[in-house]
Amino acid sequence: MAKKQFKAESKRLLDLMINSIYTNKEIFLRELISNASDAIDKMYYNEIVSGKTGISRDDYQIVIEADKDSRTLKISDNGIGMNKEELEKNLGTIAKSGSLDFKEKMEESAGKDEEIDIIGQFGVGFYSAFMVSEKVEVLSKSCDEDQAYIWTSTGADGYTIKEAEKEDHGTEILLTLKPNTEDENYDRFLEPYIIKGLVKKYSDYISYPIKLVKQVEASDADAAEEADAEADSKPETTLETLNSRVPLWKKQKSEISTEDYNNFYRDKFDFADPAKVIHTNVDGLISYTALLFVPSKAPYNYYSKDYEKGLQLYSSGVLITEKCPELLPDCFSFIKGLVDSQDLSLNISREMLQHDRQLKAIAKTLEKKIKSELLDMLKKDRDAYLDFFKNFGLQLKFSMYDNYGIYKDKVKDLVMFYSSEEKALVTLEEYVGRMKEGQDAIYYASGERIEQIDRLPQTEGLKDKGYEILYLTDDVDEFALQMLHEYDGKPFKSVQSDDIELEGSDEEKADMEKQAEESKDMLQAMQKALEGKVTEVKLSKRLKDHPVCLTTKGGLSIEMEKVFSQMPIDEDIKAKKVLEINADHSVMDALAKAYESGEETIGKYAKLLYEQARLIEGLPVEDPIEFSNSICELMTK
Repeated sequence: MAKKQFKAESKRLLDLMINSIYTNKEIFLRELISNASDAIDKMYYNEIVSGKTGISRDDYQIVIEADKDSRTLKISDNGIGMNKEELEKNLGTIAKSGSLDFKEKMEESAGKDEEIDIIGQFGVGFYSAFMVSEKVEVLSKSCDEDQAYIWTSTGADGYTIKEAEKEDHGTEILLTLKPNTEDENYDRFLEPYIIKGLVKKYSDYISYPIKLVKQVEASDADAAEEADAEADSKPETTLETLNSRVPLWKKQKSEISTEDYNNFYRDKFDFADPAKVIHTNVDGLISYTALLFVPSKAPYNYYSKDYEKGLQLYSSGVLITEKCPELLPDCFSFIKGLVDSQDLSLNISREMLQHDRQLKAIAKTLEKKIKSELLDMLKKDRDAYLDFFKNFGLQLKFSMYDNYGIYKDKVKDLVMFYSSEEKALVTLEEYVGRMKEGQDAIYYASGERIEQIDRLPQTEGLKDKGYEILYLTDDVDEFALQMLHEYDGKPFKSVQSDDIELEGSDEEKADMEKQAEESKDMLQAMQKALEGKVTEVKLSKRLKDHPVCLTTKGGLSIEMEKVFSQMPIDEDIKAKKVLEINADHSVMDALAKAYESGEETIGKYAKLLYEQARLIEGLPVEDPIEFSNSICELMTK
């Protein structure tokens, strides 16, 4: 029989589809199973419409059979089948989809397609078989005819269609695999464990049973009988069901237990139970179901460049992609789970979406839902939220700063900082809610450890007034708050900034101005000795017991300077430091005497106080030898 040529434009088109459209060869099994499911859907729908009763999805099946000796793989279904014209139309014309035609007709019949999902819509999935096969045979019998036909092709050179024998309606696709090469082992697709894995990965939620033909292993007693059996007798076989069929996320929430959710999560994503489950169904312009999980622990590589965010994306229960990063904002990159929608516009390979706006619409609603659920956890189960924040709080705070603060308003109610009053983590809302009357700013202090920050000289005056201070210990904290700028109309203010002015009486203000004027020349001499190290030396009333401290001018703090110094950048970024001296401390008397002794002596005192202030801030001594000698010199006087 003469071969017929494909009705598509050229051999090149088929070559393109086989070699370029699909990026992963294993996709072929997903496509053929999806086509088989479509054929059964059509049969199931027709029987429902015709008034047939007592039918169920269990009456249908998709059967996979591998033969290692002949190197063939067979995928069979008892669906609607095809006659000769349909084989010609659907398989002889690339990108002609009978499934799409059927779906369009179904949509014209209102109310009759609620449980029918037609997966294949482009008519090219079948041709993915040629990625792994040197010959493809399709044996099919329509439910409306008695005659069966077989379609055979070895690729772009054409195909044949001839009459054949088949007892029941349905379709059998027989793939003769390509020879193995150095780069590709096609025999792997004949291994039962590979087949099971691919079905579990891509087609686990096909509505109909997917079964694998497997040989029954004989017992020792049977072995003797088999030895006497004829050499050409066929081994006994059985069918093993591979798919779970009904997705957990498609069940009613009332039917799903906590253990069900936990088992699903452990099976798909992690070894430990999740901290929180978010199961939501959305109906609208884009309808979808999402099953999301907040992990109980951060993955080992979460805070590294190797971590990849993303949700699994399904279309009507068929896995499209393992990780779809567009569905999650960076601030919630820790979320694991999946989204399933039948409204997605996929490209012809069913590996990518055609319309980015659909993903954006889903991502936008998911973002709101995730934030809402986290806030609910914070309010109703604080201990659980604290555990969550221990793992992922750093990411939330980084998101406030990253990308020019694009996520700052989304996560500002979720972040927490250590409170000087509560001795625990608190939210910004909680801090503002109990601010003292007359307090006009949210105060914070930065350092490496809570204990170190709590003893900073700059905190003394604010504590005396009963002001709460947020202690920042993560590198990103101060950057995040500066990007946020304010919360509920209250600006953030660092206690280590030189512009902190604590209210005092008129008499106290006048006394301070007088003392500063009297010490003006001495302070200028000290500043001269510290030229290049500080921008100013001044008296301070904010200190209580400490003689000295370092503060900064402008937005760059000492802690931020430390962060920049650890970065691989050429520029030497320095904070504008101010040396503040406690105007009421006895050190003032020693400084006055040193100033009377001359510039050299006051210079040494200035450097000693400066190095002392650096140590308090967790900075290294700039000149350890000079510092040590100066101390010894003073001790021996």
